[in-house]
Amino acid sequence: MTVETRVATPPSPTVAPTMTRLVAVVFLPFAGGYFLSYLFRSTNAVIAPQLTDQIGLTAADLGLLTSCYFLAFASFQLPLGLLLDRFGPRRVQSALLLSAALGAGLFAAGDSLVELAVARAFIGLGVSGGLMASFKAITLWFPKDRWPLVNGCFLAMGGLGAIAATAPLEAALEVTDWRGVFAGLAAVTVLVAAVIRFAVPERPATGGHGTFRQQVAGYRTVFGDRLFWRVAPLTVTTMTANLAIQGLWAGPWLRDVAGFDRAGVATYLFAIAAAMTAGFVATGAFADWCGRRGIGLIPVVGGLCAAFLLAQAAIAFELAPASLLPWLAFGLLANGAALAYPLLNRHFPLALAGRASTGLNTLAFFGAFAGQYLLGAAIDLWPPAEAGGYRPEAYRWAFGGLLALQAAGLLWYLLPGGTREPETAR
Repeated sequence: MTVETRVATPPSPTVAPTMTRLVAVVFLPFAGGYFLSYLFRSTNAVIAPQLTDQIGLTAADLGLLTSCYFLAFASFQLPLGLLLDRFGPRRVQSALLLSAALGAGLFAAGDSLVELAVARAFIGLGVSGGLMASFKAITLWFPKDRWPLVNGCFLAMGGLGAIAATAPLEAALEVTDWRGVFAGLAAVTVLVAAVIRFAVPERPATGGHGTFRQQVAGYRTVFGDRLFWRVAPLTVTTMTANLAIQGLWAGPWLRDVAGFDRAGVATYLFAIAAAMTAGFVATGAFADWCGRRGIGLIPVVGGLCAAFLLAQAAIAFELAPASLLPWLAFGLLANGAALAYPLLNRHFPLALAGRASTGLNTLAFFGAFAGQYLLGAAIDLWPPAEAGGYRPEAYRWAFGGLLALQAAGLLWYLLPGGTREPETAR
């Protein structure tokens, strides 16, 4: 099967005014969409007590409700890859964000678990292109040797969205309730969609000139690749831990295990998100620094993920429950697995960049859906604590089980002879 590899040559970004313009008209509009993606993803960590009290949710209900975002998000990744490679990120992302705006409006009006779950699914569908559309835009506009750094800076904008979903969201809840917050988010999402549609310049997409069968055949190339399946288990398990814990269960853990009140939980979540934001940039800069010294992404990803597992072990086994340090390490190191995206984008032809990223993202977000729901189901296996909330031993076993899966993924990744460092796109 022949896969078309015709590649459009990006404009040279070496001239400072050109790079400044790229940041203004490409980077920042897409960053606004990704900011909203992470904000929507992380809100339930703060509003969970209100949802539990007002709607009457169990831990499994809360996990299922929150994970509907990931289910819809993951289900659209394979079609998203085809759309991005055929129509380009500008048109695809601006249209999808309107679904997120609709979902936010429905969530603001929801009164039952079913209504909120459907609304959450619309949000997940609407922001499903936040990261992948941006990665596609980066591959179209920025030079390949700078992708890890540019991706890291871009991911930091998602970190800012996670920050906005902590103490700033807690402050907003002093002015309005969670329904008012989501109504406001619906309006902001429509605005960002309009900016992407009308401010981002058009650029011909790559990989969209074949028949539908040829387009689908590109996924066969991706899913039949040895490197893809070497990095996938580690990427999926570590991203699942990051998304499930930071996006929901860190808040209840800080309340039930560390013993913090609502303000203390919000403060710690803010610090975790700030560390994650710094980690996005630091990880990209570190990978860029290593690349200039001949150190490839393969060992960088493995080392960062191993350190991430150590931080989680300190949390899962409560080595210092009230200490902020393990959580800061969690946030700082959480992005190591995301370097698998530029790794695969270098490995595959540019025409397959969208499908390579969305193929991996499909697995990662189905994992996040399962992880977030199953963590809640595992925690529900223990009776509630006498003072309310969940028992510390429930978190210990649930987080420990997720940690074991990541350790297995790391061992698979580190098996000798399983990976070959891609120097350029073939």
